[in-house]
Amino acid sequence: MSTMENLYLLVPLAPLVGAILAGLFGKLLGRTWTHRITILLVAVSFVASLLIFKDVMAGHTFNGTVYQWMTAGDTRFEVGFLIDRLTVMMMLVVTFVSLMVHIYTIGYMVDDAGYQRFFSYISLFTFSMLMLVMANNFLQLFFGWEAVGLVSYLLIGFWYTRPTATYANLKAFLVNRVGDFGFLLGIGLVLMVFGTLDYASVFASSHLYANDIAPIPGVSWNVISAICILLFIGAMGKSAQFPLHVWLPDSMEGPTPISALIHAATMVTAGIFMVARMSPLFELSDTALSFVMVIGAITALFMGFLGIIQNDIKRVVAYSTLSQLGYMTVALGASAYSVAIFHLMTHAFFKALLFLAAGSVIIAMHHIQDIRQMGGLRKYMPITWFTFLIGSLALIGTPFLSGFYSKDSIIEAVALSHLPGSGFAYFAVVVGVFVTAFYSFRLYFLVFHGEEHFDKAHSVAHSSPHTSQDDHVGVHVAHDDDHHGLAPGQKPHETSWVVWMPLVLLAIPSVIIGYLAVEPMLFGDYFKGAIFINHELHPSMEELRHEFHSAWAMTIHGLSSLPFWLAMAGVVMAWVFYLKIPSIPEAIKQKFSFIYTVLDNKYYFDRFNDWFFASGARKTSRFLWKFGDIKLIDGLMVNGTARLVGMFSNVLRRIQTGYIYHYAFSMIIGVFLLLTIRTWFE
Repeated sequence: MSTMENLYLLVPLAPLVGAILAGLFGKLLGRTWTHRITILLVAVSFVASLLIFKDVMAGHTFNGTVYQWMTAGDTRFEVGFLIDRLTVMMMLVVTFVSLMVHIYTIGYMVDDAGYQRFFSYISLFTFSMLMLVMANNFLQLFFGWEAVGLVSYLLIGFWYTRPTATYANLKAFLVNRVGDFGFLLGIGLVLMVFGTLDYASVFASSHLYANDIAPIPGVSWNVISAICILLFIGAMGKSAQFPLHVWLPDSMEGPTPISALIHAATMVTAGIFMVARMSPLFELSDTALSFVMVIGAITALFMGFLGIIQNDIKRVVAYSTLSQLGYMTVALGASAYSVAIFHLMTHAFFKALLFLAAGSVIIAMHHIQDIRQMGGLRKYMPITWFTFLIGSLALIGTPFLSGFYSKDSIIEAVALSHLPGSGFAYFAVVVGVFVTAFYSFRLYFLVFHGEEHFDKAHSVAHSSPHTSQDDHVGVHVAHDDDHHGLAPGQKPHETSWVVWMPLVLLAIPSVIIGYLAVEPMLFGDYFKGAIFINHELHPSMEELRHEFHSAWAMTIHGLSSLPFWLAMAGVVMAWVFYLKIPSIPEAIKQKFSFIYTVLDNKYYFDRFNDWFFASGARKTSRFLWKFGDIKLIDGLMVNGTARLVGMFSNVLRRIQTGYIYHYAFSMIIGVFLLLTIRTWFE
């Protein structure tokens, strides 16, 4: 192997070694050496990714097999790497955010009994995600896909003694199984049609099957459309798109570092990355693209509405993640793959920042997560306040910050799309700008400004330890479950440097990465170096190039655009509602109680799933148990057979008298019957 190929191997294997050492030898190493080793090895992976990025930018790409796992007939199942500009960008995002989360975890999980186990899990997750993004074939993609799902299950249910955590991780696992079933069917259809799982071979011959009918009995679907929709169903589960979005808000039951690592920057973006990588297939099916766009638009708008009424600090940010994933999906449906990946990158930094800053607030508030019990934290936590403000401004698309360039580009791309559903998608992403700004700054104002509610937090927390949906999350969760909230007279204070330093390091790219990257990634030739990604197919990209030419020109245009003023309107309305005239929200809640109830029940998706799927499965199982098991199998087949044999035995036992003349008479009757039957058939 060459030096660069060894470097490719080092990127995923370094976190894997850290996971093994922390998982198997964590107690022997102790807490200090566990976090030192895992952080060092993730840092090694990040530095190696930087070196690979430099090499790729010099024009070197790689697409090759590391080893052959199995051969079945003419099909080879291989593990291999595809290193191009798309891959290396994802590698940098995953390793950098993971490194920040590893450092942050030192402070957040300092007194947790599962300290070493947690570091093992997050390192294992980093390895799994890197194997996914570096794959050059569908087999390895599926391995990484399932591995990140498994580790997310372990992390969401990290505090496995809490019923809410075990419910949340089971829910995430089962919902993702639905998406993964479609994903596996899509991969199986790829193998059936193309006879290979290698990206290059599939993409090179995909145009030959553009008009073929899928070999699925009973349907007459286009084969490419069928493959793309099945693959996207997998993305709907992993990237939490409607209606498979229900697992992500409940996943906030896991520790806050997991929210940043899995549910903001990496795992939930796996579906976005996969669709972008599969763009040569999706570009052959307008049906699939329309489906993707409409699903993304529904997610972007209606999940944003749910963020407005949430009172748990982490759940507000979680619904923000759902909405932003919808924006990325809309961009994919509009064929603006480079824009979707660009927003994936910018979102990774500012959303990880927001989650980690929320965790800093939770630590300072001694595990209180209800934003109604906070207020006025600005003067007590200046670093957290400032970094949270930067993350919020980037999220709503403030000019000069990273989210502005990617979000505005998505809106422009959708405006120029002519696919069925593009009109609704444009409406959704434009209205979503106002909604995002409103709930983001509702959160910001209630937490960091206005009246202090620490005494209320103390009284509520100590009268009932379960003050919010996720009130046990925090540094001392394993040891201090009965003492949430600040003591009387106690004030919050800024967290330790291992907590706020990652916030500062994430705030820097949240400010500058959009301005620096928009020209090469959207107006330039960055993705021309990507082996498999369609980057010039959408007309909006050419129009944006001709209209703006630079990030500065785009910024000036954005200051007079409709999305900018909608965002400002959302900020102002949040300021009026929650700082100036706080009676307005309560009056609106009373006036439109029906709408509030619908939103508070999350459109009744959870209730429907519990009633139809969970309760239906239980009732079906109970029927199969009582009828199938007890009556049919035990009652009829097992016990019934025994009774039947017993009945025959009783009859036969009476015939066996021991008298010769009885046997002779039976033989005569038998001969008579045989002769009669023979006569009838002659």
